[in-house]
Amino acid sequence: MSEQPQQDQTAAATITDTAPTQRPFRFAVVGAGQIAQQAFIPGVQQLPEAQIVAFVSSDPEKARAYGVKHYDYEQYDELLNSGTIDGVYIATPVHKHREHAVPALKAGVPVLLEKPMAPSEEDCRAIIDAAAQTNTTLLVAYRLHNHPFLLRLVDCVRKKTIGEIRSYTASFGHNVNPENHRGNSGFWGGPIPDMGVYPLNLIRNLLEEEPIAVHAHGKRNADAQFDFHDTVAVTCEFPSGALAQYTASYSTVGQQGFTLAGSEGSIQSNAAFQWGDDAELSYTLAVEEDGEMSTETVEFEAYDQFAGETRHFIECVRNGTNPEHSGVEGLMDVRVCAAVEESLRTGATVRLEPVELRHRVSMDQAETIPAPPKPGDDELVNIVAEEL
Repeated sequence: MSEQPQQDQTAAATITDTAPTQRPFRFAVVGAGQIAQQAFIPGVQQLPEAQIVAFVSSDPEKARAYGVKHYDYEQYDELLNSGTIDGVYIATPVHKHREHAVPALKAGVPVLLEKPMAPSEEDCRAIIDAAAQTNTTLLVAYRLHNHPFLLRLVDCVRKKTIGEIRSYTASFGHNVNPENHRGNSGFWGGPIPDMGVYPLNLIRNLLEEEPIAVHAHGKRNADAQFDFHDTVAVTCEFPSGALAQYTASYSTVGQQGFTLAGSEGSIQSNAAFQWGDDAELSYTLAVEEDGEMSTETVEFEAYDQFAGETRHFIECVRNGTNPEHSGVEGLMDVRVCAAVEESLRTGATVRLEPVELRHRVSMDQAETIPAPPKPGDDELVNIVAEEL
């Protein structure tokens, strides 16, 4: 049985400031598209300890609109070596992640990297290696890892509140605009890496195990206008014997949720993966006691998940601590996505090498910053909207 890659055990780089009051953490946004403008930037604007000072983009109008300095991609190395930034937030299309993360990490610039981490295990390992070589912080943007919703769920499973976990079913999907870059980037821009990573990451963290077998079945709906499977169903087997099934789709009405079934109870949610000021996540716990089922619904306020993960990232950089949602966490999801891609191609079940991770979520990593109003698509600068 293989163990977690050694790179995850390295200490993170620390930014120090000799001034009595520490200056705000200076971000450059690499890829100023919809998720950056609609989620990350409003999140940073809530944090007194952070500010955005530059955009790296092919469109200078975006930087002008936000009042920050513009760099085109040919000037990226210049920015990384300028001493004017403390970290980068990378939200370019997934096939560009290695291209933008590795130079930053090699320059000693901490990286907050959107998920999925990369389109291959090889790319993930190259990014992890670059972080290890320079002892620089790398955090993959799993926004729910800093939300009490996920942490409470993990705590329930750890305490065996619903007994031994037997099965998990989940779904996440919406109608995606085929003109958006997700609609023309093949499998790695499609529903499994983009949306399926949410139910996958959730069950991996609830079970605290890694899948050992993956099988997938996909559908290309003629009216969906994609050249890849727009709806995919996945089954994963875990070492404990638990089975997980999840579906991700680019061609359904907006929907998301899961059911986790155990030997003594269940947990169900219809509000599990979304973000924004209307994202009041919740779950219902049902436990059998003396032959009768007792239920409890747990609801959470709409927290700013992007501000929360950003604050956690800054704390990791400044304190020199290892992020829990590190490059290794990103790699674990990507290897399952790669197995899904292979299963779709061959029709066969893909066996995965057993892996044990030593670094799991901690209850003290919760951040509860109220969510601000979510900017509408028409308030964003020069984007192709994701949803129809």
